[in-house]
Amino acid sequence: MELDEITISRAILSTQMERLMEFLEMDVAVVGGGPSGLTAAALLGEEGFRVGLVEKKLSIGGGMWGGGMMFPRIVVQEQASRLLDRFGIKYSPYSEGYYVAGSVEAVSKLTASACDAGVEFFNLFSVEDVMIRGDRRLSGLVVNWTPVEMAGLHVDPLTVGCRIAVDATGHDAVLARLVERKGGDVKVRGEGFMWADRAESEILSHTREIFPGLVICGMAANAVAGEHRMGPVFGGMLLSGERAAAIAASALRQEKNPA
Repeated sequence: MELDEITISRAILSTQMERLMEFLEMDVAVVGGGPSGLTAAALLGEEGFRVGLVEKKLSIGGGMWGGGMMFPRIVVQEQASRLLDRFGIKYSPYSEGYYVAGSVEAVSKLTASACDAGVEFFNLFSVEDVMIRGDRRLSGLVVNWTPVEMAGLHVDPLTVGCRIAVDATGHDAVLARLVERKGGDVKVRGEGFMWADRAESEILSHTREIFPGLVICGMAANAVAGEHRMGPVFGGMLLSGERAAAIAASALRQEKNPA
């Protein structure tokens, strides 16, 4: 069969526009496709929520792809090994309480799990603002193409609605900083020095709803709290994503069935 270039273009445009229209209003917008964001998105999708994942880069995976200094291995401590099992990621013991997994497999299987759960990915999308109205609750994102941002072009953005947003943007804490800058009751303290044990042990306490409709997780949670950074150990990232999913799901259920 001879290939028809116009049919190929039409197939891409029509199907993607259909999905974009479908996700102009979603239950949860997860911003940031690193390990915590992927975990949160996959778990929320499995619960039947409409979840869109917004990633500013072309590829999904965040800092996990590179492991430690481009050595494609990650370390996960024992507390989070059950999530490696949960997503079918192979790992091997290294020393007591520490396991090693391949970073490429970890990203691939987290991404595949999110896809299987019905999560829709919007890569090369940057968030340049948030929607907060009279009820002082985050209700949507203002998005544009990342290449527009990179080129410094003056192109007006579009908006997407969400009932909950999850800031999984890593060290930058993009959504939290936008809310802070626009006068919301949020304070981003910034990361401290490297201290893996402290950062990993505290990250779950920092994973929370910091503003109505805005849940923070992963390194973004530590950046908001002024907590230390941890380097290429990823158990805390996975556990934080799991906690963020639980917080978001609970808020969505309460909204649907108020006491």
